[in-house]
Amino acid sequence: MTRQEGFSVLEVAVAMALLAVVLAQVFALLDPGAGALARQAASIDMQQRLRVAADALYKDLSMSGAGVYQGAAAAPLGSLLAAVLPYRHASSADDPPGSFSRDRITVMYVPTTVAQATLATPGPGAGTGNVDIAPGPGCPVGDPACGFRVGMTVLVYDASGVYDTFAVDAVHGGTLTLRSTERRVALAAYQPHRSTITEFTNAVYYVKHDPVAQADQLMRAGGAGEADVPVVDHVVGVRFDYYGDPQPPTLTGVPLADAAGPWTTYGPPPPEAGQQIPTGGYPAGENCTFARDPVMGTPVPRLPVLGAGGLVPLAAAQLDGSDGGPWCPDAVADNRWDADLLRVRTVEVTLRIESANAALRGPASVLFAHGGTSRGGNRWLPDQEMRFQVAPRNLRFGGLP
Repeated sequence: MTRQEGFSVLEVAVAMALLAVVLAQVFALLDPGAGALARQAASIDMQQRLRVAADALYKDLSMSGAGVYQGAAAAPLGSLLAAVLPYRHASSADDPPGSFSRDRITVMYVPTTVAQATLATPGPGAGTGNVDIAPGPGCPVGDPACGFRVGMTVLVYDASGVYDTFAVDAVHGGTLTLRSTERRVALAAYQPHRSTITEFTNAVYYVKHDPVAQADQLMRAGGAGEADVPVVDHVVGVRFDYYGDPQPPTLTGVPLADAAGPWTTYGPPPPEAGQQIPTGGYPAGENCTFARDPVMGTPVPRLPVLGAGGLVPLAAAQLDGSDGGPWCPDAVADNRWDADLLRVRTVEVTLRIESANAALRGPASVLFAHGGTSRGGNRWLPDQEMRFQVAPRNLRFGGLP
């Protein structure tokens, strides 16, 4: 027989089997490398999103309580009213007064602005009304509106701590047309030359589920009428904890009849004996932070002592009114808030971010808030968490750091 060139079927099968074994070993060595590369890129992305979220929150939280800095009324907002609220307020979707949530926060402050003045006429007593402003120091020369513009969100308040938020609908010289962003104004008529009007920042943070992207987003909302905007995606957890002054507010010794304070270590001063707060919600000579001694007739703090020394954690019952308040400016105001919120000095923020790549997430567990599609632990990228504290400089009262 003539010898034929080539390989037998058996030889080819054996060779292919050996090649498959070798290739399998090669791919087994390459797969962890590819997985590590994917995890590294996703981890960098998670850290960047944590940084963006933390920067946004820090920027607003560090400004909370900042007030007007021009004229006789210059003082931090935090010395008169609650500048940090544990719920959504003055936004397009407010929570009811007395709400409390660990994953929502409202921060209020006066930004750097020339739009600071006092009212020259009584404030609007209804949802919409006109007011004249009395320009003061810092107003641009030749601008009777003192920097106020259409569409601006403004705050009107007085020394008693009563306040309302408005949108500027029209400007005619030194006359502003204001529209309340609340269901009802807290005060029917703010007194001229005793009430301040200023540009105002109201920042609300909360987590929203996006059904299209199937991801949770950290959202920032501005004043009423402003669109809510996402800050970062795949935020699976945000928590706010509050630490406050254990001591109640006390009088500083400055006579209540004096036009300039500070009259108290923090919080709105009580009215003089025989007078009521503008909303009339407390007996004469009293307000949400001070009652009157039944024997001596002198102002005494309404808030209890929570401890001695440094800051103390504030529980939900102390901030949502469930412990009996007291309520500021009074118990029936639409924008009422618990007086214990005046204690807040530090806010602790906890952020948790997940990988945007579901292939790097395992089953829902302590490692993953939302489960993914990964089947092998060598490809898992657990959620990352960051915790930091912010002590706003405009909320430092009572001698505490």
